Amino acid sequence: MEMTKTGPAGSTGDPLIVLEKVNKHFGSLHVLRDIDLSIARGEVVVVIGPSGSGKSTLCRAINRLEPIDDGVIRFDDRPLPAEGKALAKLRSEVGMVFQSFNLFAHKTILENVMLGPLKVRKEKSSEVRSRANALLDRVGIANQADKYPAQLSGGQQQRAAIARALAMQPKAMLFDEPTSALDPEMVGEVLDVMTSLARDGMTMVVVTHEMGFARHAANRVVFMADGQLVEEAEPDEFFARPRSDRAKDFLSKILTH
Repeated sequence: MEMTKTGPAGSTGDPLIVLEKVNKHFGSLHVLRDIDLSIARGEVVVVIGPSGSGKSTLCRAINRLEPIDDGVIRFDDRPLPAEGKALAKLRSEVGMVFQSFNLFAHKTILENVMLGPLKVRKEKSSEVRSRANALLDRVGIANQADKYPAQLSGGQQQRAAIARALAMQPKAMLFDEPTSALDPEMVGEVLDVMTSLARDGMTMVVVTHEMGFARHAANRVVFMADGQLVEEAEPDEFFARPRSDRAKDFLSKILTH
């Protein structure tokens, strides 16, 4: 598939994440079919499509939470390591935010955010604490630092999860349906944080049903169906003039509600 996107403003156009002929099966189900995708440094790519189209599997394959059957995935010019310390290092460079917040219930929000840099990177506690507090301020929950996850709303917990991922100073961020578990009134506060990251030049891959975010924050929209990358375009082009029947059908259903 030809790429019309030259890279977002502020990016070098230099690919950070590259997938070539990636395939993945779950038993007899072929969930990723010959996926070719290149994501530039500083680019925000939003992946949309019907349920069961392979979007989350694609997202999870990028940091090998989901191993692939064949094809190649490269991050920062290196093939994904299979296991061991090299894989752990790669995962520390790729932040991941899930549907569920996955915070440690017995640790405070500040402790949750500090944990990765302390345990994985062995950084100084004073430096990590300072960065963690700054990140909690950035995502708008500095006043919740000493509380436990159960004391926070879903939106606050997800913003804490974003701060925790950012604490590792990643080169890219992956978001797998980050707002789908939230009450509607909490969705906006999480999307605001993600939009801010996008503006600041963070490389992001976002699987989401939030079309407003796709329109306003993405450099490129990737549409998937039946495990295939059906089409990709800049948001204005995709939403105004989808090329494939599958995309037209999908948009006609979601944009009329």
